[in-house]
Amino acid sequence: MGGDRVSGSASAPELLTLHAVRLKGVADDRGVAERFALDQAATTELLLDYQAFGWITWSEFAGTGGWSLTDAGRVENERRLAIELDQAAGREWIRETYSEFLPLNERLQQACTDWQLRPTEADALAFNDHTDSQWDRRVIEELRSLGQALRTISNRISVVLDRFHGYDERFAAALAKVRAGDGTWVDRTGADSCHTVWFELHEDLIATLGIPRGAEVAGG
Repeated sequence: MGGDRVSGSASAPELLTLHAVRLKGVADDRGVAERFALDQAATTELLLDYQAFGWITWSEFAGTGGWSLTDAGRVENERRLAIELDQAAGREWIRETYSEFLPLNERLQQACTDWQLRPTEADALAFNDHTDSQWDRRVIEELRSLGQALRTISNRISVVLDRFHGYDERFAAALAKVRAGDGTWVDRTGADSCHTVWFELHEDLIATLGIPRGAEVAGG
């Protein structure tokens, strides 16, 4: 977006640390700190405090560990987000932008499905083996169109809250890798793929507005 980007209200590190755990789902200290470019030592201290408060919990699986929100942490996260949004006087602006996001979200979900599946006459759920270049080009073109729309969305909401900045850039970076030939960046997990970045923005929006996942249409 360049140097002329208009910034919104800056979020406190205490909020960003807890919110990063929410957005990442499961992340270690480094992953939490890197999400919003926070100081790692300060982030670790906050994470330990939040663990003591019962807002986050540490779990390990197959040698990999990370923090995740507890129910109490989710409530605290949304409480802080609500206060921040009201102080920024941007609730209606974010809600209106979220309403514009919803149809785009449906298109993104369909694009990811089309990347994974390519129906045939014999099998409506046939796996996409990526031998049909025309099919894949259509999906990539849809992702390109969605990336352009995402830039508009990101610009609008980051004017209210600066922490919304960068979703469009991360999506564009993943799409560039896809267009360069690495199709795993459409939907790979554990990395900033197109799907991961989009899912994170969706989570950010519903958390900020206090909308339960699954009730998006009614809430939007």
